[in-house]
Amino acid sequence: MPSVTDIAASSSFSGLFDDVDFFPDSVLCQALSSKDAFPLDKNHHLPRVNSTVQRLGEQMDKRPSWQQYFMEMAYLAAKRSTCLRRQVGAVLVRDNQILSTGYNGSPKGVRHCAEIGCLRERKGVPSGQQHELCRGVHAEQNALIQAAINGSSTRGGVLYCTHQPCSICARLIINAEIKTVYCAQAYPDELAEQLFEEAGVELIRFDSASGEIERLI
Repeated sequence: MPSVTDIAASSSFSGLFDDVDFFPDSVLCQALSSKDAFPLDKNHHLPRVNSTVQRLGEQMDKRPSWQQYFMEMAYLAAKRSTCLRRQVGAVLVRDNQILSTGYNGSPKGVRHCAEIGCLRERKGVPSGQQHELCRGVHAEQNALIQAAINGSSTRGGVLYCTHQPCSICARLIINAEIKTVYCAQAYPDELAEQLFEEAGVELIRFDSASGEIERLI
């Protein structure tokens, strides 16, 4: 593809982009190929080209990172949660392609906690303890279940979670051969961290607001 300098030196714009065979539908190619990108007077077209390229560069800078992209989807999934304590969402990805999503809530065909109340609240169970005393299915578990239902392999996948997984989910994640877990918020479960460390699963804290990444394990 010709450079901006090539365009400036050319006496004609006809055919300059005919041989572009990569990203033919990209914003850049469309903008540079459009009649509006260059005035009819070739002596004044270079500032317009530079302005177009600058605007496109600014647009590219505003794109979310892959981590931001998938974590925002996890937070969107969390809005479907019916848990009274904590709304959690998860997105399972491989090669930057979404395999499945999940949020925490009651199993299919079972009444929601919003309808009958929270079992853990009634029994006064603290966060991070006695996970079996809960009617709900965790977001991570639902993401894995959906991948299985749809016949998608989880091997080598990456899981994005709004909250750090508990020890039960950690065991499932390990056996699903997921290699990296991104979480936005902490959850008090030391056993989960120990399991991830021993199994060689990366646990990464991702701050959606700042984009900062901190490797926990």
